Amino acid sequence: MNFARLSRHLFMPRRHLRRAFDEAALNAIEKAITDTERTHGGEIRVALEASLDPAELFREISPRQRALQAFSHLGVWDTELNNGVLIYVLWADHDVEIVADRGFNGRITAQEWSEVCHRMERLFSQESAAAALIAGIQAAGTLIARHFPVADRNELPDRPTLL
Repeated sequence: MNFARLSRHLFMPRRHLRRAFDEAALNAIEKAITDTERTHGGEIRVALEASLDPAELFREISPRQRALQAFSHLGVWDTELNNGVLIYVLWADHDVEIVADRGFNGRITAQEWSEVCHRMERLFSQESAAAALIAGIQAAGTLIARHFPVADRNELPDRPTLL
């Protein structure tokens, strides 16, 4: 059990996440997803979570494991071309995870997705949270556009989800 992580999560109320991602920020992120999806045929979904509950911390759920749970729960896997991408932010850990559906296997490497995540994590400390996330959405969109040409469909909601 990592007590520093436990205390970060216990003392990270949801209002801290809402302060970083207020209504204007959520609207800007939604617009960025909509605009980015006009340049490719993929589907981007954003999930934001303030902290994990104590039971998850005691089970030592990692941000990656939680992102995989959110990917399933939000149905990001349920696209016709298996081209859904979840950008998951666990605010208490200052962690970003990207989970891409199987349509990206052999096309975009784990290293490329990881570089997008690390860039967002760095930007969170330098810019507004919304600006950092928008930069990540645009970078993910650039990767997606290489493999999924523009398609006129929107299978997943563009509005960020607060978990």
